Amino acid sequence: MSQQGKFGSNATANVQKSTTAQVAATNGNALSQLGSTVKGQIITPDDAAYEQAHRVFYGKHNRRPTLIVRPADTADVARVVAFARETGLELAVRGGGHSNAGHGTSEGGIVLDMSSMRQIDIDVEGRTAWAEGGLTAGAFTKAAGAHGLAVGFGDTGSVGIGGITLGGGIGFLVRKYGLTIDNLLAAEIVTADGQILHVSENSHPDLFWAIRGGGGNFGVVTRFQYRLHEIANVVGGMMILPATAETITAFIAAADAAPEELSTIANIMIAPPMPFLPAEVHGTPVIMGLLAYTGDTAAGEQALAPFRAIATPFADMIRPMTYPELFQLFPEEEGARGPEQEVARSFFLDRVDRQTAQAIVEHLQAGTAPMKVVQLRALGGAMARVPVEATAFAHRERRIMAVLVAIYERAEETPFHAAWITGFTAALKQGAAGVYVNFMSDEGAARVRDAYPGATWDRLAAVKAQYDPTNLFRRNQNVTPANEGK
Repeated sequence: MSQQGKFGSNATANVQKSTTAQVAATNGNALSQLGSTVKGQIITPDDAAYEQAHRVFYGKHNRRPTLIVRPADTADVARVVAFARETGLELAVRGGGHSNAGHGTSEGGIVLDMSSMRQIDIDVEGRTAWAEGGLTAGAFTKAAGAHGLAVGFGDTGSVGIGGITLGGGIGFLVRKYGLTIDNLLAAEIVTADGQILHVSENSHPDLFWAIRGGGGNFGVVTRFQYRLHEIANVVGGMMILPATAETITAFIAAADAAPEELSTIANIMIAPPMPFLPAEVHGTPVIMGLLAYTGDTAAGEQALAPFRAIATPFADMIRPMTYPELFQLFPEEEGARGPEQEVARSFFLDRVDRQTAQAIVEHLQAGTAPMKVVQLRALGGAMARVPVEATAFAHRERRIMAVLVAIYERAEETPFHAAWITGFTAALKQGAAGVYVNFMSDEGAARVRDAYPGATWDRLAAVKAQYDPTNLFRRNQNVTPANEGK
């Protein structure tokens, strides 16, 4: 039960006000100095804006921070980091607020909400862009798309560029242009000691290596510099096919064999009553395929032909479009999700053969959550050609990424649906453990090690010990400093 459900809204507000008063009494000088020096907005539980400001995308994470600060610039960020260091209050950094684990908020701590820092400077001729960390993927893509340019983020416009970049970045351009981090040229970062550093291959290369996949463990990135690619148009959109063991196997085989210009996402689910689907399809297993071909329209249609040949589509909305239009397929308002519950698990597969596909169909039909989805993304291409040691993303060789999700209303159902996810995961398990850090929930320290196995963990821990030895930045999939506790 949430704190608000347990105590009631008035009691919760009183508890929060008491916490704020305690902070003010204990750290009065620091709080006063913060208020007098920060150029951005400071929001406390007493402010009318608080109820909206404390919300994140996943409504189930209804935590109530003591302070929310929306910095105006990098200097403001440094001041907030210093305040957190001096007071000992937990610091959460919020970009788009899409963390499955709720890392963009804090109970009783400080939320550094980057949403006011949204400047983007595009060098059209040089095909690069500097973008502040509060931008969303959709806003960046729209701005760059006005010049026929793009960098690959994910597939959802309201996700913040900061979180997706720091974790790796797997999206519509992953096979053609690699991960988001493969197109990161430099960054400006505020470290735990308050320094503002410019990092790149030539400046603090160890830290630059770590932030390319290592998440928010090493500081607050206030600006990112990206390499942009010329993308005039794409052939893409949504195609819905029947989901059977045969069609699932064929879809992934076609995705794996496709030219690198084509990236795909297969969402396998029980069809909801979508108006563009025939009534007889509602409640049956379907593949909701999202496909994006970057290149010539005729070549794109040819690359998509094998998918249309799998079975007669129930719906085929694929068409030539601009790249930014891909992010408008499922428009979402920021912070729009309600308080529904979710259990999810992500991992990698080496193949999807008929046995694997049959297991997917059987487990999906056996699940009882109102909404349940298996997502499969074929990887490879440009992403796989980057040496594994080049960045902190350690899963370059994996062929397919899987995500299992159950969404339901009542928190007391969580153990039941979690057990279904656990059994489902075991039925599909292949090869070495591994997980994409951006798709993790709050799953414990061992799973963080799965995201950063072996030498990757050791190197990250060493960088952490150098730049954040006290683990100030711990509201994340946490890498602990080397030798901590020894």
